[in-house]
Amino acid sequence: MNSSDMVDRTATGIAYRRAPVIAVALTTFTVVSSEMMPVGLLTPMAKTFSVSDGVTGLSLSVTGIVAAVVSPFVPALIGLRDRKWVLVAFMGLLSLGNALTAFAPSFPVLAAARILLGVSMGVVWGLAAGLGPRLADGPRVALATTLIFSGVSIASVLGVPLGTYLAAHLGWRAAFWALGLLGTAAAAALAVALPALPVRRRSSADGIVDALRNRGVAIGLAITALVVLGHFTGYTYVRPVLELDAGMSAGAVAVALLAYGLAGVAGNFTIGPLAGRRTGAAVSVALAGIALATVLLPFAAVSTRTVLLALVLWGFSYGGVSVSTQSWVRKAAPERVEASAALWAGVFNASIAVGALAGGLVIDGAGSRAVLFSASLVTLIALVIALGSRPRPAAARSRREEREAPACSG
Repeated sequence: MNSSDMVDRTATGIAYRRAPVIAVALTTFTVVSSEMMPVGLLTPMAKTFSVSDGVTGLSLSVTGIVAAVVSPFVPALIGLRDRKWVLVAFMGLLSLGNALTAFAPSFPVLAAARILLGVSMGVVWGLAAGLGPRLADGPRVALATTLIFSGVSIASVLGVPLGTYLAAHLGWRAAFWALGLLGTAAAAALAVALPALPVRRRSSADGIVDALRNRGVAIGLAITALVVLGHFTGYTYVRPVLELDAGMSAGAVAVALLAYGLAGVAGNFTIGPLAGRRTGAAVSVALAGIALATVLLPFAAVSTRTVLLALVLWGFSYGGVSVSTQSWVRKAAPERVEASAALWAGVFNASIAVGALAGGLVIDGAGSRAVLFSASLVTLIALVIALGSRPRPAAARSRREEREAPACSG
């Protein structure tokens, strides 16, 4: 098998071990909490810097843009360095970015801090997204991947709502100081729990090109781009929607985001295992739920109960997006897990940035209903693509590539 990002499996041992997987899940939790925290703190941050909600949302965009640029090139940039220590180092850098965010005296300084955060995120996501097959084997890969991505949905349950709660009592800066401490703890956990993660061959830009040539990978990346774009077009501005349209107080918004997050955890652990067996079905279920929830939320604003129902559907569905779309890309190119995972992370973060930017333009120009309808429309396009496609059969593709590929030297 010809693979520029081939790993040394014998050195790490791929029998499933819980501690390394949990350490990586803590890392994804910290990264996503750091990235998404402005969603829960949008209003007080905007007031501090005397800018609009749309401009404040750019703090999410700049992080995603930088991470998107960095992620695809991570395997080539870090060469043969042990992935374990690269992860530890950049989690430390992420902690520094959160501390600088908490300290920021002006919006330009905040933007600079978020750029630093984006670099850290790009490297961490570029590696962590594909670690499931390195920390588990066979049927346990799906479990390991689900647990790693549980950090994403749990960040919605604990990270953003707790940050919102902390900000309500101690100010929004306290939430970012807390994230700085959490990042340090995550770096320590990685250093202690992860095995060595060496690679045997240096990756290059050719690995990215080869992965993109794979039709299943390309379709998976397109689906990922559209659903994440749609989601963040709406979700970045969910607090103004809840406050202005549904008339919720800051405390009620925190409760609503908690309900959304709990549903996200349930979605991750429900849709995640399904993604291991029926990837296309898992992706379609997640996308259909997001499209339905975003189109219903404006009409649900008549009462707190209906708002919560729409948010629960939205959270449950989005909870399965990361694990199902990453499983799609991994199944499409199992021989290039690291390269395809880095591409997936880049596309994911780019779509967060574009979604936050697009949502800001829509909400400032046309209002909250328009931003949610836009989110639903983009997600529906992704759903149509997913329903008409599937990852190419891995076994058949691998056999053909083994026949066609030249013999590897060394």
